Formats: sequence, C-alpha cells, structure tokens
Amino acid sequence: MTLIDATAGSAPRYPVGALIDFARALLAGAGMQPVSAQAVAEVLVEGDCLGHDTHGLALLAGYLGELDSGAMQGVGEPRVLTERTVAATWDGQRLPGPWLVRRAIDWAQPRARLHGSATVVIRRSHHIACLAAYLEPVARDGLMVLLSCSDPATASVAPFGGTQAVFTPNPLAVGIPTSGDPVMIDVSASMTTNGMTGRLKAAGQRGAHAWWLDSQGRPSDDPAVLFAQPPGTILPLGGLEAGHKGYGLALLVEAMTGGLAGHGRADPAEGWGATVCLQIWDPAAFAGAEAFTRQTDWLVEACHGSAPRDPALPVRLPGERGLARKREQAQHGVGLQPSILPSLAPWAQRFGIAPPAAV
Repeated sequence: MTLIDATAGSAPRYPVGALIDFARALLAGAGMQPVSAQAVAEVLVEGDCLGHDTHGLALLAGYLGELDSGAMQGVGEPRVLTERTVAATWDGQRLPGPWLVRRAIDWAQPRARLHGSATVVIRRSHHIACLAAYLEPVARDGLMVLLSCSDPATASVAPFGGTQAVFTPNPLAVGIPTSGDPVMIDVSASMTTNGMTGRLKAAGQRGAHAWWLDSQGRPSDDPAVLFAQPPGTILPLGGLEAGHKGYGLALLVEAMTGGLAGHGRADPAEGWGATVCLQIWDPAAFAGAEAFTRQTDWLVEACHGSAPRDPALPVRLPGERGLARKREQAQHGVGLQPSILPSLAPWAQRFGIAPPAAV
C-alpha cells in the first residue's frame, strides 16, 4: 500500500467529517443499515487519513456495487456459531466487514480486560478494508491487538517456488501500546496487494521492483501479468530470494483465519470477502502494563537512536508516518486520489447526494 503525499498543496483537500458523512449517506442510500454505514464510512476514511489510499475510499464504489447486487448484505446480524469465555466464532453472513470487525473488538476488549486475552474469528465476512484503521483506539487503550484476514474466494499469490496462485496477500496488522503513539504494523505476506496491482495496471504504470511472476515463472515489474491469460501471480514477501518467509506468513494467516473459522479455501467460493481473526491481549494480566511499556518504550528509543543509513531518512517506527499524516490531514483536509470522487459520482447522482466540497 502506498502513502499519499499529505503535504502536497496542489491536490484538493476535503474535511474528514464531510468525507465520512458523504460515504455514510451513499452506503445508506444503497440500503445499508445506519449503524453499519457509519462504521464502514469511518473505517474507509481512517484508511485515507493514515495514507493507505488503496484501502480507503477507493473501495467505496466497489462496496456500493456489492450492496446493489446483493453480494454484500446491508442489514442483519452475525450468527454466533460457538462462544466460550474468551473465544468466539461468528458467521458474518456477508455483512459489511468494517462493522463486523468493530463488533468483534467490542466483544473482545472487555473479555481481554477480565481474562487477559480474547479471540474472535469470523467466517463469511465481506471485505474489511484497511487493517491499520482498527489499531489506534485499541492500542491507545493499553491493549495489544492483532488482526489478520484472508479472502478464500480469491487467489493471486503463489507459494514460494510455485507459479499458480493459492493465497491472497493475507495481511496481518498489530497495534502495540507505548507511553506515546502506538506502534502500528500493517504488512502483507506478499510483495504488493491486489488493490495496488489493479491501480498500477489501470494507470499504465510499472511496479518499483519485480513484484510479480508471469505464468511461466519469470519475474516482472508489469502488473498486467496478473490479468493475463493464463494469469501470473504476486510474489510472496521476500521475493525470489527470501519468499519462503512470506510463504510462511501466508500459511500462518490461513491457519488463523480459515483454519480457526472452519471455513476457507476448502469451501465453495462466495465472492469478494474475508475470513478474519482478531486477538486482543491486556498486558496488565501478564507482567503488568508498566513493565510492558518499559520494554516497548526502550525499543522505540533504540530504533529512533539507530544511526540511519541515509542521514536524510531517520529511522521510523511502523505507523509513525501514518499517524503524523492523520494529524496533518485532520487539520488541513484529506487528500484523495483523483480517481475516487469521479468513481462515486454516478452513485451520488443516483441517490441525490451532494459530493463534499474541497477545503
């Protein structure tokens, strides 16, 4: 996922609240229940605020199309399949992913406070958008959170050494409390994402490196190989030299999502969606919250203090740049990719909703 240049003055900026209101109104117009529409709108805009611009409002037109076709259910409740004291499995029933994940956080947080940790897995969720968008509130509350997902209906990433896709990029995100800003890790088990591949292809652009293999197993910097017939694949994280590491991460995410949920790639595909695993820990239940942050604060200082390879690029912690951009954009408006609002214009016209005005 790329990061937008939030300091650029030439691109139009839009108030955070106006973007949330616009997205919520479009989702409601497409038939999504109000509480879900609010959650989805907030999560999508949070993704843009953090700079994950392939997984923010760029997804909204696709979500509206899924609602319109019935592939995403706008109204309903998840079905509880199993529930123990600190573990639950839900059937998301193709409901909006951001709303389901927030529901899972609300279920897991008090149980983690009481028992030390809690886990929710969700099968048959719709897409859950930007994983980093869920981390900050939980980590600022002093809890450590891990979120991972896979999409069993899609395959675009080959196992290391292979040329046929088995996995999705299988992202994994972690929010780690410190005495200051949380560390927010959001990585995929692949070299790039499906969203970035599609954006680069649409723009006629190449990748920064050979992130893909063509169908013959030859490395390529051309995203179009993923859409060829026969299709190519996205390389696992680590590429040709160390892709066994991304391959291992992909298998871990599959076990945590499809394995624990009992629903995944071994089952018939249902369309764009996600199988989700959410885990929350309370450090107070282990060595203690103060002991935890003593260690994480030391790591933050040590990483910041490491002599940079390039003096112009000091060492940052994961999420540091995103949180800085979020603060800047909250003050000056959110810069959007130029294709986003045009993609939403037909929906806005259909539902009679005025687009947001630039700052």
